[in-house]
Amino acid sequence: MNAFPERTQGSVVLAGRPATYHTAVCDFKRRLIEVTLHQMRGNRTHTARALGLQRTYLLRLIRELGVAAPPPQQRPRRAIVG
Repeated sequence: MNAFPERTQGSVVLAGRPATYHTAVCDFKRRLIEVTLHQMRGNRTHTARALGLQRTYLLRLIRELGVAAPPPQQRPRRAIVG
């Protein structure tokens, strides 16, 4: 993958659409969160810590940026011994 956006007829194209500063920053944030989520096996709390963010802010970014987030892992349930 080329790290630099391609130029076509004087305008910069990033992810198939003309790039502005705002769209480039949003694309970078989205990719960074997706990669970190994958590295943390979908654990959003660990992802937030790794990125230096509050968990609630990370969840808001996931929604706002349309991050392709894996579903959170379910904790194994312990049997109730009675």
